[in-house]
Amino acid sequence: MQRNKISFKGQKIFIGIDVHKKNWDVAIAPEIGIVKRHPQKASAKELFDFLKKHYPDGDYLAVYESGFSGYSTYYALKEAGIECIVIHAADVPTTQYEEVMKTDRVDSVKLVRSLKAGLLKGIYIREKENIDDRSVVRIRKTIQKQLSGYKARVKHMLHCNGVSLPERFEKPGSHWSKAFIKWLKEDVRLLSSTRNSLDLLIRQVETIRMTLLESTKMMRNLSQTERYKRKFDLLMTVPGIGVAVSMCILTEVYDVKRFHNENQFAAYLGLIPTSHCSGDKVAHGEMTFRGNKQLGPMIIEAAWITICKDAGLGSLYLRYKERMKPQEAIVRIARKLSNIIYAILKDEKEYVPYHQTGK
Repeated sequence: MQRNKISFKGQKIFIGIDVHKKNWDVAIAPEIGIVKRHPQKASAKELFDFLKKHYPDGDYLAVYESGFSGYSTYYALKEAGIECIVIHAADVPTTQYEEVMKTDRVDSVKLVRSLKAGLLKGIYIREKENIDDRSVVRIRKTIQKQLSGYKARVKHMLHCNGVSLPERFEKPGSHWSKAFIKWLKEDVRLLSSTRNSLDLLIRQVETIRMTLLESTKMMRNLSQTERYKRKFDLLMTVPGIGVAVSMCILTEVYDVKRFHNENQFAAYLGLIPTSHCSGDKVAHGEMTFRGNKQLGPMIIEAAWITICKDAGLGSLYLRYKERMKPQEAIVRIARKLSNIIYAILKDEKEYVPYHQTGK
Protein backbone atom coordinates (compact mmCIF):
# COMPACT_ATOMS: atom_id res chain seq x y z
CA MET A 1 0.00 0.00 0.00
CA GLN A 2 1.45 3.34 -1.06
CA ARG A 3 1.77 5.99 1.66
CA ASN A 4 0.42 9.49 1.12
CA LYS A 5 3.08 12.01 0.21
CA ILE A 6 3.96 14.43 3.04
CA SER A 7 2.99 18.02 2.23
CA PHE A 8 3.45 21.25 4.17
CA LYS A 9 1.17 23.23 1.88
CA GLY A 10 -0.24 26.32 3.64
CA GLN A 11 2.24 25.98 6.48
CA LYS A 12 5.12 28.37 7.13
CA ILE A 13 8.58 26.89 7.47
CA PHE A 14 10.84 29.17 9.51
CA ILE A 15 14.59 29.05 8.91
CA GLY A 16 17.36 30.58 11.01
CA ILE A 17 20.78 30.76 9.34
CA ASP A 18 24.09 31.45 11.03
CA VAL A 19 26.03 32.61 7.98
CA HIS A 20 29.73 31.97 7.46
CA LYS A 21 31.94 32.16 4.39
CA LYS A 22 32.16 28.41 3.68
CA ASN A 23 29.27 26.92 5.65
CA TRP A 24 25.92 27.71 7.20
CA ASP A 25 24.40 26.34 10.37
CA VAL A 26 20.69 26.16 9.64
CA ALA A 27 17.85 25.64 12.14
CA ILE A 28 14.42 24.81 10.68
CA ALA A 29 11.09 25.06 12.52
CA PRO A 30 7.71 24.30 10.92
CA GLU A 31 4.60 25.95 12.35
CA ILE A 32 3.78 22.64 14.04
CA GLY A 33 6.76 20.54 15.00
CA ILE A 34 10.19 20.67 16.55
CA VAL A 35 13.31 22.60 15.58
CA LYS A 36 15.82 20.63 13.51
CA ARG A 37 19.37 21.59 12.59
CA HIS A 38 20.89 21.26 9.16
CA PRO A 39 24.61 22.08 8.81
CA GLN A 40 25.50 22.66 5.15
CA LYS A 41 27.87 24.48 2.84
CA ALA A 42 27.12 28.14 2.04
CA SER A 43 24.64 27.63 -0.78
CA ALA A 44 21.10 28.95 -1.17
CA LYS A 45 20.32 26.32 -3.82
CA GLU A 46 21.44 23.48 -1.54
CA LEU A 47 19.20 24.82 1.23
CA PHE A 48 16.23 25.11 -1.13
CA ASP A 49 16.73 21.54 -2.38
CA PHE A 50 16.83 20.31 1.23
CA LEU A 51 13.62 22.18 2.08
CA LYS A 52 11.81 20.87 -1.01
CA LYS A 53 12.77 17.33 -0.05
CA HIS A 54 11.97 17.43 3.68
CA TYR A 55 9.38 20.24 3.85
CA PRO A 56 7.70 20.12 0.41
CA ASP A 57 5.11 22.75 -0.60
CA GLY A 58 5.81 24.91 2.47
CA ASP A 59 6.09 28.68 2.56
CA TYR A 60 9.73 29.28 3.40
CA LEU A 61 10.83 32.29 5.46
CA ALA A 62 14.48 32.67 6.47
CA VAL A 63 16.43 35.09 8.64
CA TYR A 64 20.12 35.81 9.11
CA GLU A 65 22.13 38.50 10.89
CA SER A 66 23.61 41.33 8.87
CA GLY A 67 27.36 40.99 8.60
CA PHE A 68 30.22 40.37 6.23
CA SER A 69 28.04 38.84 3.49
CA GLY A 70 26.00 42.01 3.15
CA TYR A 71 22.94 41.63 0.93
CA SER A 72 24.39 38.84 -1.23
CA THR A 73 22.90 36.06 0.93
CA TYR A 74 19.50 37.79 0.89
CA TYR A 75 19.39 38.02 -2.91
CA ALA A 76 20.70 34.46 -3.30
CA LEU A 77 17.93 33.11 -1.06
CA LYS A 78 15.28 35.17 -2.86
CA GLU A 79 16.43 33.93 -6.26
CA ALA A 80 16.34 30.34 -4.96
CA GLY A 81 12.70 30.79 -3.88
CA ILE A 82 13.12 31.46 -0.15
CA GLU A 83 11.64 34.61 1.38
CA CYS A 84 14.13 36.27 3.70
CA ILE A 85 14.66 39.09 6.18
CA VAL A 86 17.99 40.42 7.44
CA ILE A 87 18.21 41.33 11.12
CA HIS A 88 20.56 43.55 13.11
CA ALA A 89 22.40 41.33 15.60
CA ALA A 90 21.58 43.66 18.50
CA ASP A 91 17.83 43.23 17.82
CA VAL A 92 17.77 39.48 18.41
CA PRO A 93 16.38 38.58 21.89
CA THR A 94 19.19 36.83 23.76
CA THR A 95 19.17 34.97 27.07
CA GLN A 96 22.10 34.96 29.47
CA TYR A 97 22.86 31.35 28.52
CA GLU A 98 23.02 32.31 24.83
CA GLU A 99 25.43 35.14 25.66
CA VAL A 100 27.91 32.92 27.52
CA MET A 101 27.44 29.83 25.30
CA LYS A 102 27.70 31.44 21.87
CA THR A 103 28.02 28.78 19.17
CA ASP A 104 26.76 28.45 15.60
CA ARG A 105 24.14 25.99 16.79
CA VAL A 106 22.90 28.30 19.55
CA ASP A 107 22.79 31.29 17.17
CA SER A 108 20.80 29.56 14.45
CA VAL A 109 18.27 28.11 16.91
CA LYS A 110 17.93 31.49 18.61
CA LEU A 111 17.19 33.12 15.26
CA VAL A 112 14.57 30.61 14.16
CA ARG A 113 12.73 30.69 17.51
CA SER A 114 12.61 34.48 17.50
CA LEU A 115 11.43 34.48 13.88
CA LYS A 116 8.68 31.96 14.62
CA ALA A 117 7.55 33.99 17.63
CA GLY A 118 7.25 37.13 15.49
CA LEU A 119 9.88 39.02 17.51
CA LEU A 120 12.11 40.08 14.63
CA LYS A 121 11.90 43.11 12.38
CA GLY A 122 14.17 43.10 9.37
CA ILE A 123 16.46 45.93 8.35
CA TYR A 124 15.96 47.91 5.15
CA ILE A 125 16.99 45.97 2.05
CA ARG A 126 18.70 48.07 -0.59
CA GLU A 127 18.10 47.81 -4.31
CA LYS A 128 21.01 46.28 -6.18
CA GLU A 129 21.74 49.52 -8.06
CA ASN A 130 22.00 51.50 -4.82
CA ILE A 131 24.57 49.12 -3.31
CA ASP A 132 27.28 50.13 -5.79
CA ASP A 133 26.32 53.82 -5.66
CA ARG A 134 26.70 53.83 -1.88
CA SER A 135 30.04 52.04 -2.13
CA VAL A 136 31.41 54.68 -4.54
CA VAL A 137 30.62 57.48 -2.07
CA ARG A 138 32.00 55.52 0.88
CA ILE A 139 35.19 54.57 -0.94
CA ARG A 140 35.75 58.19 -1.95
CA LYS A 141 35.62 59.19 1.71
CA THR A 142 38.11 56.44 2.57
CA ILE A 143 40.44 57.67 -0.18
CA GLN A 144 40.20 61.19 1.25
CA LYS A 145 41.33 59.92 4.64
CA GLN A 146 44.20 57.99 3.08
CA LEU A 147 45.33 61.07 1.17
CA SER A 148 45.28 63.19 4.33
CA GLY A 149 47.35 60.53 6.08
CA TYR A 150 50.05 60.45 3.40
CA LYS A 151 50.20 64.24 3.24
CA ALA A 152 50.74 64.30 7.00
CA ARG A 153 53.53 61.70 6.64
CA VAL A 154 55.31 63.90 4.09
CA LYS A 155 55.19 66.93 6.39
CA HIS A 156 56.32 64.83 9.34
CA MET A 157 59.30 63.61 7.32
CA LEU A 158 60.22 67.19 6.41
CA HIS A 159 60.05 68.20 10.06
CA CYS A 160 62.16 65.24 11.21
CA ASN A 161 64.81 66.12 8.63
CA GLY A 162 64.91 69.79 9.59
CA VAL A 163 63.37 71.01 6.33
CA SER A 164 61.56 74.35 6.64
CA LEU A 165 58.84 75.44 4.24
CA PRO A 166 59.74 78.38 1.98
CA GLU A 167 57.92 81.61 2.75
CA ARG A 168 55.72 81.26 -0.35
CA PHE A 169 54.26 78.06 1.12
CA GLU A 170 53.64 79.36 4.65
CA LYS A 171 49.92 79.74 4.09
CA PRO A 172 48.00 76.40 4.35
CA GLY A 173 46.08 77.14 1.15
CA SER A 174 49.30 77.02 -0.86
CA HIS A 175 50.16 73.47 0.21
CA TRP A 176 49.96 70.66 -2.33
CA SER A 177 49.77 72.92 -5.34
CA LYS A 178 51.78 72.04 -8.44
CA ALA A 179 54.48 74.48 -7.30
CA PHE A 180 54.60 72.85 -3.85
CA ILE A 181 54.99 69.33 -5.27
CA LYS A 182 57.64 70.59 -7.71
CA TRP A 183 59.57 72.03 -4.74
CA LEU A 184 59.25 68.70 -2.90
CA LYS A 185 60.62 66.80 -5.89
CA GLU A 186 63.44 69.10 -6.94
CA ASP A 187 64.64 71.20 -4.00
CA VAL A 188 64.15 69.25 -0.76
CA ARG A 189 67.22 67.59 0.74
CA LEU A 190 67.03 65.20 3.68
CA LEU A 191 69.65 64.48 6.33
CA SER A 192 70.70 61.36 4.44
CA SER A 193 72.46 61.63 1.10
CA THR A 194 69.49 59.86 -0.50
CA ARG A 195 65.76 60.73 -0.43
CA ASN A 196 64.11 57.48 -1.55
CA SER A 197 61.61 57.49 1.33
CA LEU A 198 60.33 60.97 0.45
CA ASP A 199 60.03 60.06 -3.23
CA LEU A 200 57.92 57.01 -2.31
CA LEU A 201 55.57 59.14 -0.23
CA ILE A 202 55.24 61.80 -2.94
CA ARG A 203 54.47 59.12 -5.53
CA GLN A 204 51.80 57.68 -3.22
CA VAL A 205 50.25 61.12 -2.71
CA GLU A 206 50.05 61.67 -6.47
CA THR A 207 48.52 58.23 -7.07
CA ILE A 208 45.88 58.67 -4.39
CA ARG A 209 45.07 62.16 -5.65
CA MET A 210 44.37 60.76 -9.11
CA THR A 211 42.11 58.08 -7.62
CA LEU A 212 40.32 60.73 -5.55
CA LEU A 213 39.72 62.85 -8.62
CA GLU A 214 38.31 59.83 -10.45
CA SER A 215 36.00 58.92 -7.56
CA THR A 216 34.85 62.56 -7.27
CA LYS A 217 33.98 62.55 -10.97
CA MET A 218 32.02 59.31 -10.50
CA MET A 219 30.13 60.85 -7.58
CA ARG A 220 29.27 64.00 -9.55
CA ASN A 221 28.06 61.90 -12.47
CA LEU A 222 25.86 59.90 -10.08
CA SER A 223 24.32 63.13 -8.79
CA GLN A 224 23.04 63.88 -12.30
CA THR A 225 21.41 60.50 -12.88
CA GLU A 226 17.65 60.20 -12.93
CA ARG A 227 17.40 58.47 -9.56
CA TYR A 228 19.27 61.25 -7.70
CA LYS A 229 19.22 64.55 -9.61
CA ARG A 230 15.91 65.99 -8.37
CA LYS A 231 16.62 65.46 -4.67
CA PHE A 232 20.30 66.31 -5.09
CA ASP A 233 19.39 69.75 -6.46
CA LEU A 234 16.99 70.30 -3.55
CA LEU A 235 19.56 69.33 -0.90
CA MET A 236 22.09 71.69 -2.46
CA THR A 237 19.79 74.61 -1.53
CA VAL A 238 20.57 73.99 2.17
CA PRO A 239 23.48 76.14 3.42
CA GLY A 240 26.37 73.97 4.56
CA ILE A 241 25.42 70.94 2.48
CA GLY A 242 27.68 70.38 -0.52
CA VAL A 243 28.08 67.72 -3.18
CA ALA A 244 29.74 65.11 -0.95
CA VAL A 245 27.24 65.46 1.91
CA SER A 246 24.26 65.47 -0.47
CA MET A 247 25.36 62.30 -2.23
CA CYS A 248 26.19 60.60 1.06
CA ILE A 249 22.66 61.38 2.30
CA LEU A 250 21.02 60.17 -0.91
CA THR A 251 23.00 56.94 -1.24
CA GLU A 252 22.80 56.02 2.45
CA VAL A 253 19.11 56.93 2.94
CA TYR A 254 17.97 56.19 -0.64
CA ASP A 255 14.25 55.85 0.19
CA VAL A 256 13.16 58.37 2.82
CA LYS A 257 9.67 56.81 2.92
CA ARG A 258 11.04 54.00 5.09
CA PHE A 259 11.08 56.53 7.97
CA HIS A 260 7.69 57.38 9.43
CA ASN A 261 8.70 60.66 11.07
CA GLU A 262 11.54 63.06 11.88
CA ASN A 263 12.49 61.15 15.05
CA GLN A 264 13.07 57.89 13.16
CA PHE A 265 15.18 59.75 10.61
CA ALA A 266 17.23 61.48 13.32
CA ALA A 267 17.74 58.13 15.07
CA TYR A 268 19.07 56.69 11.81
CA LEU A 269 21.55 59.57 11.64
CA GLY A 270 22.61 58.89 15.22
CA LEU A 271 21.31 62.23 16.51
CA ILE A 272 19.03 60.83 19.22
CA PRO A 273 20.48 60.70 22.77
CA THR A 274 20.26 57.58 24.90
CA SER A 275 17.54 57.78 27.55
CA HIS A 276 17.15 56.20 30.98
CA CYS A 277 13.85 56.63 32.80
CA SER A 278 13.05 55.13 36.20
CA GLY A 279 10.28 56.42 38.41
CA ASP A 280 10.51 60.20 38.54
CA LYS A 281 14.09 60.26 37.25
CA VAL A 282 14.77 60.87 33.59
CA ALA A 283 18.35 61.06 32.28
CA HIS A 284 19.64 61.57 28.74
CA GLY A 285 23.12 60.46 27.76
CA GLU A 286 25.35 60.48 24.68
CA MET A 287 24.15 59.92 21.12
CA THR A 288 22.92 56.40 20.46
CA PHE A 289 25.48 53.98 19.00
CA ARG A 290 22.92 52.68 16.50
CA GLY A 291 23.22 55.67 14.17
CA ASN A 292 24.66 55.57 10.67
CA LYS A 293 28.43 55.93 11.10
CA GLN A 294 28.79 57.61 7.72
CA LEU A 295 26.06 60.23 7.96
CA GLY A 296 25.96 61.33 11.61
CA PRO A 297 29.45 62.92 11.75
CA MET A 298 28.94 64.51 8.31
CA ILE A 299 25.72 66.23 9.39
CA ILE A 300 27.44 67.63 12.49
CA GLU A 301 30.34 68.92 10.34
CA ALA A 302 27.83 70.48 7.94
CA ALA A 303 26.06 72.16 10.88
CA TRP A 304 29.22 74.18 11.65
CA ILE A 305 29.05 75.66 8.14
CA THR A 306 25.28 76.09 8.25
CA ILE A 307 25.34 78.36 11.33
CA CYS A 308 27.70 80.69 9.44
CA LYS A 309 25.51 80.88 6.35
CA ASP A 310 21.97 80.75 7.76
CA ALA A 311 21.08 83.67 10.03
CA GLY A 312 18.22 81.86 11.75
CA LEU A 313 20.18 78.75 12.66
CA GLY A 314 23.21 80.87 13.53
CA SER A 315 21.26 82.91 16.09
CA LEU A 316 19.68 79.72 17.44
CA TYR A 317 23.17 78.25 17.96
CA LEU A 318 24.20 81.34 19.94
CA ARG A 319 21.15 80.98 22.19
CA TYR A 320 21.93 77.30 22.78
CA LYS A 321 25.55 78.15 23.55
CA GLU A 322 24.46 80.44 26.39
CA ARG A 323 23.33 77.45 28.44
CA MET A 324 25.48 74.56 27.15
CA LYS A 325 28.88 73.74 25.69
CA PRO A 326 29.52 74.58 22.00
CA GLN A 327 29.80 70.86 21.14
CA GLU A 328 26.37 70.21 22.66
CA ALA A 329 24.89 73.26 20.96
CA ILE A 330 26.09 72.17 17.52
CA VAL A 331 24.52 68.74 18.01
CA ARG A 332 21.21 70.53 18.63
CA ILE A 333 21.68 72.41 15.37
CA ALA A 334 22.55 69.14 13.60
CA ARG A 335 19.24 67.75 14.86
CA LYS A 336 17.44 70.77 13.40
CA LEU A 337 19.34 70.18 10.18
CA SER A 338 18.23 66.54 10.12
CA ASN A 339 14.60 67.69 10.38
CA ILE A 340 15.18 70.08 7.46
CA ILE A 341 16.77 67.32 5.35
CA TYR A 342 13.92 64.93 6.14
CA ALA A 343 11.31 67.51 5.11
CA ILE A 344 13.13 68.29 1.85
CA LEU A 345 13.44 64.62 0.88
CA LYS A 346 9.86 63.86 1.86
CA ASP A 347 8.08 66.91 0.39
CA GLU A 348 10.58 67.55 -2.42
CA LYS A 349 10.61 71.31 -1.83
CA GLU A 350 13.52 73.74 -1.72
CA TYR A 351 14.92 74.88 1.60
CA VAL A 352 13.40 77.99 3.14
CA PRO A 353 15.85 79.93 5.37
CA TYR A 354 15.21 78.96 8.98
CA HIS A 355 14.33 82.42 10.27
CA GLN A 356 11.50 82.65 7.71
CA THR A 357 9.75 79.47 8.83
CA GLY A 358 8.62 80.79 12.20
CA LYS A 359 9.98 77.73 13.99
